Amino acid sequence: MPEPKKQVLVINAGSSSIKFTLFDMANERVVLDGQIERITLPGWKLDYVLEGRKVSTQGPDTLAHRQALEKVFERLGSEGGPVTGPEDLFAVGHRVVHGGERFSEPVLINEAVKEAIRDLFPLAPLHNPPNYEGIRGCEELLPGVPMVAVFDTAFHFTVRKRAFLYAIPYELYEKDGIRRYGFHGTSHRYVALEAARLLERENDPTFKLITCHLGNGCSMAAIRGGRVADTSMGLTPLEGLVMGTRCGDIDPAIIFHLIREKNMTPEQIEEMLNKRSGLFGLAGIGSGDLREILPAADSGNELAQYAIHVYVYRLKKYIGAYTAELQGLDALVFTAGVGENCPRIRAGACEGLEQLGIEIDWERNQANAAVISPDGAEVTVLVIPTNEELMIARDTLKTVGKEGRGAEA
Repeated sequence: MPEPKKQVLVINAGSSSIKFTLFDMANERVVLDGQIERITLPGWKLDYVLEGRKVSTQGPDTLAHRQALEKVFERLGSEGGPVTGPEDLFAVGHRVVHGGERFSEPVLINEAVKEAIRDLFPLAPLHNPPNYEGIRGCEELLPGVPMVAVFDTAFHFTVRKRAFLYAIPYELYEKDGIRRYGFHGTSHRYVALEAARLLERENDPTFKLITCHLGNGCSMAAIRGGRVADTSMGLTPLEGLVMGTRCGDIDPAIIFHLIREKNMTPEQIEEMLNKRSGLFGLAGIGSGDLREILPAADSGNELAQYAIHVYVYRLKKYIGAYTAELQGLDALVFTAGVGENCPRIRAGACEGLEQLGIEIDWERNQANAAVISPDGAEVTVLVIPTNEELMIARDTLKTVGKEGRGAEA
């Protein structure tokens, strides 16, 4: 009898795109990786890489999420592809952004889990609905294949009340769940595990590190012994660091000022703070991408220069605050697009923090080395590429194995 396949498909369904990665979990090899874009808009486009071969296809029509998934599965099974039917998959892992206070770990999806994800729509109106549609579509198209939900918020479940409560009437937490949840948890967890492995501190309850996920969205976490003590994002992914288009921390009275003085609606303000603020709003060059803002700053654009200064200053503030919360620091980790590839931002964030034991080796930093601190430094500064998809695949494999293939949570 042939060995059952250990192929795990990871789905990240957004409002206008679905990213997908197929893993052979016998050796954690990526079999296929891609995304379908412009869902719900005219003119969809599907791009993927299969065994090193790039493939693109597109169409003029408008697709809903289920129809987009049909296109994905058509390509997965075409021309001798790796998934011709449900029997070729061990399980599907779904990224779900918000798990609220109910989900502290990945779970096998059943009707109760789907209902809970729907109940959390008000806390994540931009993310949980498309995540839910991705789950429904996969269930219909892949009957009998176990589905696992892996929540962005779950890794931050260990944050204590003193760090997650807002200083607003307590009943808003009790009745409405308004509190800090934190996001990017899968990324923070992956690089925290990798840092512990690299520094031979696995299962060490005294290991103190700060993880900096710096992409278009940015967040940080203070982690002690593998448990999150604090994290920068809040009720939504808007709070915390300066990001590509999101504002991060602001005085909430700004919102009331804009309503009164600028006659802006709540919807207009929400759109501005999420899509036209951050680096995009500060730099004034029509982009929130540091790959465009840094050259503009070097060319003398003062607004672009200020954008970088504000971005780096906020990073430094959080590093200092989290070092105080942890009562010391063993390692500082940079990850995601900016964190992994921008020596200038890493150097700026660490500049002047020598009194905390944080130093940068210039040559190592320029080379994007795994360790960018000097030998013998008190704090090891690391650059670790994140791999959220692999973390989701691992969690999916473990959850299905624990619950039993096809069982209900």
